[in-house]
Amino acid sequence: MKIVHVASEMFPYVKTGGLADAVGALAGVLADRGHEVSVFLPGYRAVLDHKDAAAAGRRLPLKIEMGDMFVSGDVRAFSPRKNLTIYLVCREEYFDRRGLYGNGERDFEDNHHRYIFFVKGVVETLRLLGLQADVVHAHDWQAALLPVMLRYAERRHGATLALQTVFTIHNIAFQGIFPMGSFPRTNLPMDLLGIDGLEYYGQVSMMKGGILFADRVTTVSPRYAKEIQTPEFGCGLEGVVATRLEDLSGLLNGIDPAVWNPSTDALLPAQYGADNLAGKATCRGELIRQHKLKKDLNGPIFGMVCRLAEQKGIDLLLANADFFAANMCRLVVLGSGEKRFEKALADLVAAAPGLVSLSTRLDEGMSHLIEAGADFFIMPSLFEPCGLNQMYSQAYGTVPLVSRVGGLADTVIDADENPANGTGLVFPPTAEGLRNGLERALKLYRDPTRLATVRRNGMTRDFSWSGAAKAYETLYQDAL
Repeated sequence: MKIVHVASEMFPYVKTGGLADAVGALAGVLADRGHEVSVFLPGYRAVLDHKDAAAAGRRLPLKIEMGDMFVSGDVRAFSPRKNLTIYLVCREEYFDRRGLYGNGERDFEDNHHRYIFFVKGVVETLRLLGLQADVVHAHDWQAALLPVMLRYAERRHGATLALQTVFTIHNIAFQGIFPMGSFPRTNLPMDLLGIDGLEYYGQVSMMKGGILFADRVTTVSPRYAKEIQTPEFGCGLEGVVATRLEDLSGLLNGIDPAVWNPSTDALLPAQYGADNLAGKATCRGELIRQHKLKKDLNGPIFGMVCRLAEQKGIDLLLANADFFAANMCRLVVLGSGEKRFEKALADLVAAAPGLVSLSTRLDEGMSHLIEAGADFFIMPSLFEPCGLNQMYSQAYGTVPLVSRVGGLADTVIDADENPANGTGLVFPPTAEGLRNGLERALKLYRDPTRLATVRRNGMTRDFSWSGAAKAYETLYQDAL
């Protein structure tokens, strides 16, 4: 099949979270399975600076209609592996910035213009190059207008650009909601601005457009597909989701064993596997050294790698801040986000030096070291569409502590509920639930034989993208 992915992030070129990992891994596996895969990304500064982009071919000039004006740009392409081509939709005014979506304090005020231009650039490139895709697969709000814009362009030009469109909701909480005044930039018919179109409480919702107009809609775990049908998790779009239930699927993400495999991970000071954990002890020691943690303690090390946002349960962690000093346990947090959380965690570090460490930089190598060197990995998310770190943790023999939500509940087997097959600890998404999980983790850590069983159970599970890719292939074939 000819498959086109459209997303705002893709590992290893640009990443702020799991979206990049999912797009990069899925595209790569589909290419390896013989499909002709193209991925469209915005031409961010970070992508253009990547060594692979140095091989980008000639520029295809673009002239994009944006309301009552035309805006110029260009497309550059390179092929990092067989059957995979990356297309970069470029315009310096929109994408040559330090951040992807904002400056760290707030979102860029012209994000609606940036991603309308991006999607229009994708559609125009499909037309100019005659790629004739079997499936165009858009990811999250930044690409959500693609299904409707693509069909509108087909009618306008009398051409078929794609046989089927798929839209994946990676996180329904981020919907791309903008003022009504942004709609003219889409150049879509005014009849799409009603309640049955893009209008959302007097504003424009890009994600609503993706849900309504794609041929198939997916989420990134079976449980999350059910959760977004409820007011608790649907974030106001549960009624829109309800109109597409026949076309909605929950397909679990996977992890890329070429990147996340402790037996081959070049970012670690030592490699290890399920049958020999000696290297994990080396990684643990390096984690202690780099974060200046106290060495001679009998308690475990807890790790956490995430955006510092309310969704990730940071409030629940802070509500249990006394746990670590009281039990002489160490905590390593890697992530940045809301300033109130950064400050609260920095205060916790100051109050418990040598026990708690915080790093707010983007550091891919450190995220690997935390997964390998920690004993437990904390994910107390209030909601989690899929989550990847709980899968990384199991692969690395680091027991995950997760909330019973979304993909976390789909991928972690509670060791107390199922002693024979347990791979982690699952709890309700509350402060009390996390406290119970932390206390159960201490009990598990003090039982080396049982801990070894839980670790081995996790390390021998198959979370690779091969199974996930087959599910997407089936979805595409059914759609076609």
